[in-house]
Amino acid sequence: MSTLFDANAPKKATNLSINSDLLVKSRSMHINLSATLEQALSQELAKREAQKWKDEHKAGIKAYNEFVEEHGCFSDEFRNF
Repeated sequence: MSTLFDANAPKKATNLSINSDLLVKSRSMHINLSATLEQALSQELAKREAQKWKDEHKAGIKAYNEFVEEHGCFSDEFRNF
């Protein structure tokens, strides 16, 4: 499975605008903003990549589901449950 991004890529400074109260409360709790943002962006990227994959393979998934509905699953004969 390929990775979503290069975790070893160098850091790059950027400017962001966020809710001022959120910033104050986050800093008071000693939340690492950079690490938290990276984690949130990584999760969002994974979610969007998964949706993109589903969209790109929609026809194949539909065809497979129709096949299984009509013929059953390939492993049905080997199930013990």
